[in-house]
Amino acid sequence: MNDRPGLFQSLRQEMRLQPRLLQSIQVLQLPALDLECWLRDAAEENVALRLEEPRPGEYEDGGRAGGARRGTREDAERHDAMLRNLPDRARSLHQRIEEQLGLLDADPRQVAWVRFLIGCLDEGGYLSAPDELLLEMARAAGLEGGEVELRSAVGLLRTLEPRGIGARDAVESLLMQIDADDPEYGLMRRLLEDFLEELARNKLPQVARSMGLGLDRLAELLDRLGSLQPRPAAELDGPTSPALRPDVVVLPAEGGHEIRLERCGLPSVTIDPEVAALARDREQDREVRGYLRGKVDRARQVVEAVEQRQHTLGRIAAAVFRHQRSFLERGPGHLSPLRMSDLAEELGVHVSTVSRGVSGKCAQTPWGIFPLRHFFQAGVGAEGARGPGGPPAGAAREDAREAVRGILAAEDPAAPLSDDEVAAALAARGLRLARRTVAKYREELGIPSSYRRRVYRPRDGPRD
Repeated sequence: MNDRPGLFQSLRQEMRLQPRLLQSIQVLQLPALDLECWLRDAAEENVALRLEEPRPGEYEDGGRAGGARRGTREDAERHDAMLRNLPDRARSLHQRIEEQLGLLDADPRQVAWVRFLIGCLDEGGYLSAPDELLLEMARAAGLEGGEVELRSAVGLLRTLEPRGIGARDAVESLLMQIDADDPEYGLMRRLLEDFLEELARNKLPQVARSMGLGLDRLAELLDRLGSLQPRPAAELDGPTSPALRPDVVVLPAEGGHEIRLERCGLPSVTIDPEVAALARDREQDREVRGYLRGKVDRARQVVEAVEQRQHTLGRIAAAVFRHQRSFLERGPGHLSPLRMSDLAEELGVHVSTVSRGVSGKCAQTPWGIFPLRHFFQAGVGAEGARGPGGPPAGAAREDAREAVRGILAAEDPAAPLSDDEVAAALAARGLRLARRTVAKYREELGIPSSYRRRVYRPRDGPRD
């Protein structure tokens, strides 16, 4: 074998995406909120790119390349309603406890220890670290004192709202939310400390017999426990849900529905004419002209990418809702099977273009806001004809899941249906699904097995 170095020639083909095309792909897959941030960042970096804030009620016609036009009074009212429904910033756990500490006439050293403990709480509001570690961290933070000060601060922390804060675990947190002089405190404490595993497995008759209770009495206790918060800080320190801004709006219109591309909050982008004029001015220094021409070229790429995004998104949305007309007219449960590859072939684009076009984007319909990907569903249960009350043969996957949900919602809680029985009920409606498919849909819906769904009647266990 000859291992000596040498020169060789070879031929190969490779595809390279031009920067202009790469930018168009990037802009296409951005949802409205991300696109707004991206455009503002681009305008800060490029003096040739000018942003124009949208006027209230502006929109673009879906599937058209034209500019924005002023909407009707109803459009303005709809935008105002959207702004009123934006989620407010929730107060953090630290802020809420600080407000309560300000109202207490407590020793400043004790307050300093409580503030330290606030920083030691985990996401659920538990003080799960052992005392030895807390004391070591307190010394590192420069706090004076030891075990006595720690116990005093923990006691003060546990008197604050929300109730259950500062507990060591979920069971202790729940018990802290029940008054110790409550007549049912002993029973609920025994449930939490001795029978959590049995309760999780829905072995209610066994628990009732062990405690000498009837099932109706046990159900009352469980209802009380269910009203408590096992993670007292979850609702305060958890991040607020981001506001949904639909990219596409579908409104009823005469003879059908009108597809609009939402422009609420999305600025328009144009090339700054003064910068463009300076780039062409031969009286300017050559280096200055070259610098400005580069900025103008990049600004033009941004403008073209945004226009292409709107045009492509409009075409995709219009085509999607032509196929999903039954959904628009009759609501959830009437989706038509639709594949991205079929829509791409219909529009004469690559399937990746459709995928990027719907990625992360939502549509506001007469039935609520849905991700655009929601309207692409594989067909299931193609055998048979439509039965009374069931989805059509070849129904969309989401509709089949809703059919499973509907059957389970109507079952007798004392005799819940098995997956085989659900499959048989669906077959009677003309939708044939395998038992394992029913089980898969049930798990996706967050519905437990029939054994765990069973609700026991009072006669199934001993009475008081």
